[in-house]
Amino acid sequence: MASSIRKKRRPLSFREIAPNMVTSGNLLCGTMSLILVLHGRVVPAAWLVFMAVFFDFMDGKVARRLGGGTHFGLEFDSLADVVSFGVAPAVLFYSVYAEPLGVMGALAVSFFALCGALRLARFNVTHVPGPFQGLPIPAGGLFLASFILAGTHLPPWLAALFALGTGALMVSSVPYSSMKKLRRGQARRKRLLVVGGAGLCGAFLLESAAPLAGISLYVVSGILHFDWEKWLSIPGAEEERVEHTL
Repeated sequence: MASSIRKKRRPLSFREIAPNMVTSGNLLCGTMSLILVLHGRVVPAAWLVFMAVFFDFMDGKVARRLGGGTHFGLEFDSLADVVSFGVAPAVLFYSVYAEPLGVMGALAVSFFALCGALRLARFNVTHVPGPFQGLPIPAGGLFLASFILAGTHLPPWLAALFALGTGALMVSSVPYSSMKKLRRGQARRKRLLVVGGAGLCGAFLLESAAPLAGISLYVVSGILHFDWEKWLSIPGAEEERVEHTL
């Protein structure tokens, strides 16, 4: 009787599975980063955090392109982000900078990871169109990892403050530009060229410190309430996007 009323499970289609396969790449990068930290390979571990961003960006793109976004995919993406941009950067930052502080250093990076998880949970239930509320966890994770790539020397107490401050920004109400709604044909070309040129010059001149400089600029821009999406968009493009969605 119970078997007769049991609902048959519908097999998942490729368009529903594909985005989650990409998200798995995000989680794989985070897990491998943690393993490399255990072996003292901190620079490759930091690069894996950056590689995770590619998969984090592509899973949403694939889901929208195939029309296969699901609630499961949303939750899976958040879990992967907690590992790749929360736990992995926290452990990496602790092993390089905060370990001399002992328990205090561990608590500082744990606070960062906790705030990242809270940031994701809040985003999933209260996100509204417009700028992000608080620093996105990928940016927070990249910010910590970029210090390792740059080879920056940080006293342990300063590293702990960076971890605490970045965590606080993630759970704050500071607005950060999302850039997700910036479309081709709706951006100021000259300003895009300026940003692209500045990025190329920074990569050439700063070399391994370029990621730290770029991400620091984004972190500071939110504190200053500077909206990159609005600055790059053609006037009136935002209204056109709203009308199109309606």
